Amino acid sequence: MNGPTKERRLSSRSNSGESEDKVGATDLGRRKRNASVSEPISVIRTSKRTIYTAGRPPWYNESGEMKEAFIIGLSGGSASGKTTVAEKIIQALDFPWVVLLSMDSFYKVLTHEQHETAERNEYNFDHVDAFDFDLCCETLRKLKQGRSVEIPMYDFTTHSRKKQTKQLYGANVVIFEGIMSFVRPELRELMDMKVFVDADSDERLARRLRRDITLRGRNLQGVLHQYNKFVKPAFEQFIEPTLQYADIVVPRGGSNEVAIDLIAQHVHTQLETRHNILEISNLAIAHTGQPLPSTLHVLGSSKQVQGIHTILRNRDTNRDDFVFYSKRLLRLLFEFALSLLPHQTHIVETPQSTKYEGRKFSGTGLCGMSILRAGETMEPALFSVTKDIRLGKILIQTNARTEEPELHYIRVPRKISEDHVILMDATVATGAAAMMAIRVLLDHDVKEENILLVSLLMAETGVHSVAYAFPKVQIVTTAVDTQLNEHYHIIPGFGNFGDRYFGTE
Repeated sequence: MNGPTKERRLSSRSNSGESEDKVGATDLGRRKRNASVSEPISVIRTSKRTIYTAGRPPWYNESGEMKEAFIIGLSGGSASGKTTVAEKIIQALDFPWVVLLSMDSFYKVLTHEQHETAERNEYNFDHVDAFDFDLCCETLRKLKQGRSVEIPMYDFTTHSRKKQTKQLYGANVVIFEGIMSFVRPELRELMDMKVFVDADSDERLARRLRRDITLRGRNLQGVLHQYNKFVKPAFEQFIEPTLQYADIVVPRGGSNEVAIDLIAQHVHTQLETRHNILEISNLAIAHTGQPLPSTLHVLGSSKQVQGIHTILRNRDTNRDDFVFYSKRLLRLLFEFALSLLPHQTHIVETPQSTKYEGRKFSGTGLCGMSILRAGETMEPALFSVTKDIRLGKILIQTNARTEEPELHYIRVPRKISEDHVILMDATVATGAAAMMAIRVLLDHDVKEENILLVSLLMAETGVHSVAYAFPKVQIVTTAVDTQLNEHYHIIPGFGNFGDRYFGTE
């Protein structure tokens, strides 16, 4: 059967109901999983806990601004060795935040007549018109901007797109490969490096014969017919002329170790210049003495709220009381936070057949996102005051050596972009983890003004850090403490909220 020139792999993660990512990892099992190029240790064990440091470090600065992902375009004729070169570049780069995206995912949806032509082995999948370049450009542009994207899944047996898609997120480097990668100028403009994989035409034909006959069960006559009618003319008309746009030409494909090492070295150099270092010490002192922002909303300090704070701040409070009063205060906090959501007038008819003019939530949808692990303690209270709310989770841990937050895991509800999102963390000290979580939501197309950061207790530093980077995010808490100690713990604070709540002190 005349199908696409090559079935290539897409490195991504997907879930039919929710986006669930072990962020940034490719599915090339041979490659080491390192926290960064210079830090090969992925686990640190302290006297109290084990900290995994293979998470994604900040891809933004203190202002919330981010550097774009580095895009490598790979082109070349069919069976020239593009996929092999891509895999070897990934191995040479040797860090997790690299994804491989194939142009084969962007074949156009065929009409009924085109399907019939394909069934007769007469549809030209090697022609430029076979690809959806608009969707391809849009997807690659979003990846370059660091945003989450939905990648089509193409069924090569039926020549159609599947209903489900794969979600791709968390890439510092994207390798985009395909026979038509350099054909359109709008695609080339998105690429930071363009690599053309060159191979002798006889060698490419020999590879194609071996592959299609041994792996795809085709006969010699059919392979030669397809090659002479579609593949060879497409190379001469569309692909070979694009060699002039290449920054690097790699002859001999994957066997050219020198060229691959040079590409990897250049990418490393570029990434070093693009790396955003989120200085926690800078966050702690950046806005000292500044007035608190107008986006901060503090629960009224009634006598009962003060009483609960007294119990929670007391070091001698036992775990059962700590959990009970935490839940009680959290329900008050969420009722207060929900009042900040947009509402509109709503008239109902009462049992006495009279009209009552009330209010109802006017947003498209509502979901919660908890920052693990302490944010998870807030979920029961949220469920107690909302009905049928969708929930996602973000795991962020601090690297014990760099003190940077690192993103390890996300589960984002589908179609979250139009929702109002309640982002939960029990306490916010420097604001580093909250900033990372907000950046993740923005990368998933959530509107900044639709995010409410809800926390039991915050430090002034954390409030300022979040408000400076994301001025449209609403910040909701029960109290704001003024100081951090040398370990960036809130003073007077609650102590380690997660340890006290879960009994793991």
